[in-house]
Parts: sequence; C-alpha cells; structure tokens
Amino acid sequence: MQYGFLIDQRQCIGCHACTVACKAENEVPVGSFRTWVQYAEKGTFPEVSRHFAVLRCNHCTSAPCVTICPVNALEKRPDGIVDLDRDECIGCRACMQACPYDALYLNEDRGTVEKCHFCAHRVERNLEPACVTVCPVEAIIYGDVHDPNTRISRMIDDLDTEVRRPEQNTGPNVHYVGHEPSMLQPGSTQRLQTFLSSENPQHKGDVPWPAELPVEPDTRTVLDASHHIEWGWPVALYLVTKGMAAGVAMLSPFAAVLGLAGFAADYLPELIALVFTVVTTGLLAGDLARPMLFLRVLTRPNTRSWLVRGAWVLTAFTLLLAGALAARWAGMEALADGLRWVHAATGILVAGYTAFLFGQCEGRDLWQSRWLLPHLIVQALLCGAACLLPFAGGNTALLAIFLISAAMHAVLSLVERHRSHETSNARQAAAFLGTLRLGILRPLRDGLLVTMLAVALALFSPPAALAAALSGLLLYEWVYVRAAQMPPLS
Repeated sequence: MQYGFLIDQRQCIGCHACTVACKAENEVPVGSFRTWVQYAEKGTFPEVSRHFAVLRCNHCTSAPCVTICPVNALEKRPDGIVDLDRDECIGCRACMQACPYDALYLNEDRGTVEKCHFCAHRVERNLEPACVTVCPVEAIIYGDVHDPNTRISRMIDDLDTEVRRPEQNTGPNVHYVGHEPSMLQPGSTQRLQTFLSSENPQHKGDVPWPAELPVEPDTRTVLDASHHIEWGWPVALYLVTKGMAAGVAMLSPFAAVLGLAGFAADYLPELIALVFTVVTTGLLAGDLARPMLFLRVLTRPNTRSWLVRGAWVLTAFTLLLAGALAARWAGMEALADGLRWVHAATGILVAGYTAFLFGQCEGRDLWQSRWLLPHLIVQALLCGAACLLPFAGGNTALLAIFLISAAMHAVLSLVERHRSHETSNARQAAAFLGTLRLGILRPLRDGLLVTMLAVALALFSPPAALAAALSGLLLYEWVYVRAAQMPPLS
C-alpha cells in the first residue's frame, strides 16, 4: 500500500485553500508551509499566461529523510505515509538536506522539524486530508497508488503524469498533470526581487543568479515559499576541526620521521587530535536546534544514518586517543606506539565519513561527488601537516606532505568547480561556488590564494603557514557548504 497524491494543474485555480486548510489543521507556524502554491508567469505583455504548482512532501517510496534521520524521528509507515515524531526530533536538520523537494521546515518555537504527514490523523479515521476536503475544484486527488482500482491509480495510468526530480531515485508519490513543465524543474525560471504583491524574502541571501546558468525565456516565478540556509559556519568549521584531528592522527605513526622530538613526538599528536575531536563534537551538538538531546544519537540510533555512524567513529576515536595517552603516561611505550597505527586507520574514517553523510543528502547534488572522499582525506593531511609544522624544525618530509596536500586540495577544488556535473542541481551549485561572496571576499578564489600563501610561508614561518592554511581551508568549506544549499529545490 502506498498513499499518494495526484495534483491536476488543469483544474487548479491557485486559490491557496489547500495551504490555509493545512496550516489551520496542523497549526503550521507563520512563514512555514507544509503545502504551498507556486505561481509562474510566462510570456510578455499582452500575451501572458499564469501557471500554478501545488508543492508538498512526496512521501517517497525510498525516503532519504528517513534514512538520514539519526534518531528515528521519521518513519515510513505501512500505508506509505512518511510521518515524523516531533518529540524525538533533535533538530539536526539533516532530513532537510536529504529531501530533494524542500518539504521540511524547522519549527523554531519547538526546535523540531515538521512536514506534511498526509493528515494521517484524519486518514486513520477514513477522513480525507484537509487539503483535499477544501479544494473547490477537486484538483487534489488522493488514494492508494498501488491499488489499480482506486481513482488515483487509474488517472496515473491514463494521463501523462510527471513527478518532481525523478533523477534522485526516491520514488516520489505526488504526481502532476497539466502543469507548466518549467515549474517542476527548479532553477529553470527567472526569480525576481519582488513577488506579485510583496518582496521576495531572500532567506538565502540577496545573491544574483549565476550568469552561466540558463533560464527559460520570459518565464518568471512570481510567488513561492522561501527556504533558509540550514547549515552554515558551524558545519564549515566542523569540517576543518575534524580534518585537524584526523590529519594529525594519520601522521602520528611517523612522528620521529617527520622531525618531532621529546614531548612533541610522545604526546602532541594525541593531544591535538583529542582537543579538536572534542571541539568537533561540541560544534555538532551546538548546531542542533535541541542541543540538550544530543545523546539521543547514541541512545536512540538509526544505524543507517551516517550521522550515527559518524558519532560512533568519533566516540571510538576519542577513546583510542585517551587510551594511547594513558598508555604513554604509564610507560607502556610499545602499546602507545602500536595504537598510533590504529589512530591512523581510524583517522581516515574520521576524515572520510562526512562523504558518506553528504552522500545521503539527496537534496544537495554537489555534495554527492565521487571526488569528495579523496578530497576530505587530502584536506585532513593538509590540516595535520599544518598543525605539526611549527614543531618539526623544518623537516623536509613534513614540508613535502604539506606542499603536496595543499596542491592536491587546490586541484580538487577547481575540479569540483569546473567539471561536468550530471544534474542541473549540481551544475547550479557549482556555479554558486564561483559567485558567492563573503563581504569583499570571493571565498573559493581567495581561499585557494590564502592556501597557496601558506605554502610560501611554510618555508619561513611555520606558525604563519598554519594560520594561513586553516583560514584558507575554512573559506573553502564555507563556500562549499553554502553553495550546495543555494539552488532552489522547488
């Protein structure tokens, strides 16, 4: 069984009755929407036509929000409805990154994510969803799409229906007929500074649409719901601090070869890794809308989520580091040295698990690049080498690692910006990589320039090289995290 909707845009008059009914039925906060009506105008005066698209959760057959939720707050019910338990949600917003349809929003009063749940409380009593009940033209048809005897199933078979973003392979169960094609292709229409009767709320910043991205001629989005950037500086900084911890651990077995001696050789790698693993954990917990519930990631885990698997990796990494420090302090040098090889292997997992986490973010195609895993490992080596440089006395082996990883980071960054991307969402995000600004800075370009400056400084001032390398990498992570969230999903 699979409940679904068919939206007949041939009948829709854009009255917003469905939106109002949904907000009233489910106490949706002002400024947030579980279903909304997007308007587009096509043509030039006097030959102008207006088109509507009713947008909402697609109750996907393979729902990526369910897979990524770390605490099992989202579930795929036996009747196909994707439901959410607000009491269990910790506000990580990973589901919002996983959803290719912008169907979830954060209730800032509660600190929890919310979405359309097909009015499950009504359907369970054999009542229609609120949006279906109020539609004056019966443009919203609902039912079991797997039952060939239902009206919706017959209409899907008989009509030329379409679903949103089928390339994501999520199996969306909201079908459309009679729609303007561009309205189901996010980013294909012009997005103006003003809507029909209001300003266009720029929750993603007043950023011009990249000139290299074509849009449909004479087609404009004139009314839409706004969506926020959910992951910002904390996630960018987390990528850097995690890279520092992982990189130092990866280099720790070679401490003597890399020019470290005394305290720097015996204790420094573990101390740096441990401190920045704790900082990383703090950044992750602090970025939650309900940070006091952070431990639910461990006590109520969804084992399919890479947020949970990442938490396991960080926990094991922390315990191993603490164990190695204790062994060294107790004089068990052989055990401490042996654990460094375990640190190196675990450090690769610490550096790389984010690639698998981002891979579960089906709404952000830029993050699903096959180049991300090697890039994260290269970044970790860059961070690790930068952290150890001030203590290595100009060691040539460590300098070589620093120079090579910096060069590889620059190459991989430019590859991600300029390579051919498979989907329109990824192409749009890659274009934003080059156009986003941070004040007077262009983070992609300037971040790479600062990284190259760090390479020059490494020969003369290792502490300055450390500061420059981490600053340049932080600029890159900021633009990388933000650019993926810039393209519209609806």
